Amino acid sequence: MNDEPGDSPALPELIAAAAGVLRDSQCLVVLTGAGISKESGIPTFRDALDGLWARYDPQMLATALAFMQDPKLVWDWYQYRRTLLAGAQPNPGHTAIAALQDLLPQVVVVTQNIDGLHHLAGSRDVITLHGDIRRSKCFYNCQGDPTYIDVEQLEWDPEAGPPSCPHCGRWVRPDVVWFGEMLPQAALARARELSEAADVMLVVGTSGVVQPAAGLPAVAKQHGAAVIEVNPEHSLITSFADYHLHGPSGVILPQVVDILRAEHPDA
Repeated sequence: MNDEPGDSPALPELIAAAAGVLRDSQCLVVLTGAGISKESGIPTFRDALDGLWARYDPQMLATALAFMQDPKLVWDWYQYRRTLLAGAQPNPGHTAIAALQDLLPQVVVVTQNIDGLHHLAGSRDVITLHGDIRRSKCFYNCQGDPTYIDVEQLEWDPEAGPPSCPHCGRWVRPDVVWFGEMLPQAALARARELSEAADVMLVVGTSGVVQPAAGLPAVAKQHGAAVIEVNPEHSLITSFADYHLHGPSGVILPQVVDILRAEHPDA
């Protein structure tokens, strides 16, 4: 079902129908992508390649090999991206997703985003498939995978490059998944298991292109889940979604939550 011109039902009816599906959910998985972060003013990876960074190819800035060849360049790139995130706040889409926790028995967020906004919005169970740019870890995970490092507790010369791991003395790197790297296997395995167990999957702001996360809605669908997509654009998921709610998450999802809250006034 969708909300294209000339189709029926209209968007308000689709929102109400989708809320009805969510109302009965016992295991909801929410998959989010760059679209919901963009609503908070966070540029996508390639959109951030502006100004001084416009001349760089992503492969020069987001691979383990690039880091080994020029650790300062790559570290500085991620420091720049952190400055872009510094003032970002969760938008109504994030807060609506967090609100679903108090309205449904089980809500798990699986995100491709690295900005931490779901945590800031109050979501309690978040699987970060691509890492978290706010964290850092030892490049070699010398104390186990991952070996997180609190760089705020370290003293080093930023002009000389990234800080050194206090355990092994080698590089500290951003805790993000680079091109050519495997996703955290435990996180991916749990995301897939939950997708198989879900009775509803809510897909928000993802193009359905970046694998393996992009394959999770199809997994959920194959195991009997209803798929609800919220996206102002069509994606590779739209064709098999049971509901495509055409619009930004910050507009659509608060309406869904309002409907559910009306049925649970104490929530």
